[in-house]
Amino acid sequence: MLKLTRPLAFFDLETTGTNVVKDRIIEIYILKISPDNSYEDYHKIINPGVKIPSEATAIHGITNEDVMDKPAFADISHRLENFLANCDLAGYNSNKFDIPMLIEEFLRCGIDFDITKRRLIDVQNIFHKMEPRTLKAAYRFYCGKELHDAHEAKADTRATYEILISQIEKYKDTEYIYNDGSVSKPVKNDMDALYKFSYNQKNVDLAGHIGINRKGVEVFNFGKYKGKSVKEVFRKEPQYYDWMMKADFPLSTKTVIKKIKLKAAADDSGFIIKKD
Repeated sequence: MLKLTRPLAFFDLETTGTNVVKDRIIEIYILKISPDNSYEDYHKIINPGVKIPSEATAIHGITNEDVMDKPAFADISHRLENFLANCDLAGYNSNKFDIPMLIEEFLRCGIDFDITKRRLIDVQNIFHKMEPRTLKAAYRFYCGKELHDAHEAKADTRATYEILISQIEKYKDTEYIYNDGSVSKPVKNDMDALYKFSYNQKNVDLAGHIGINRKGVEVFNFGKYKGKSVKEVFRKEPQYYDWMMKADFPLSTKTVIKKIKLKAAADDSGFIIKKD
């Protein structure tokens, strides 16, 4: 049982995206634990007042049709404020995302949701601090040894080799459940399998600026066109391509967008390519 001096509200949001300024909440669930460890919950689907991108729907399953007859955040804001009155707040990655998003929505309604006297408990931060994702921590976890010469190239490389051997042994019969519900045992002594499992195949470039959506289309992972087709953006705003080629992006990223533009030109005779 949790030792509480006042209610602790665990909560999670589903949203139209990850931009705190531009995106909106479309679902909120709260589990409020009282000092006597009794609990009550609060759940609402919310009409965000903006279109829900297909990329967001693919993650949480909520469509524009699902929210058509639902209340706006402003309609529930005062009741929600009262429900959270005198509560500390807890969540997973909540300090970086959920709490800022919630505060932003309250402020749009003219409600100053004060967090200065609330205790904010982020379970993800506890996880990352107690289980650090450093090479030294991985060597201790998988190999049961201390890496005394950390950050020395030879020691780090040999430790990485030993860690992979240990991972293959530790997880050889372990099932992994993917987002689509499929299950496999991907960590095995097979380099093709290890490559497919360890490489982020959602990114086209190594820096992760260009991704692949569910339809197999190259999209931007950053900026004002996040989630938008690279090909379509370059077609409608060719100066954006020029800006990227001149800006401080990795050469590998510039090579990728150049290939995308050249391929688009081959597919679309009306797509004019500017020679660099």
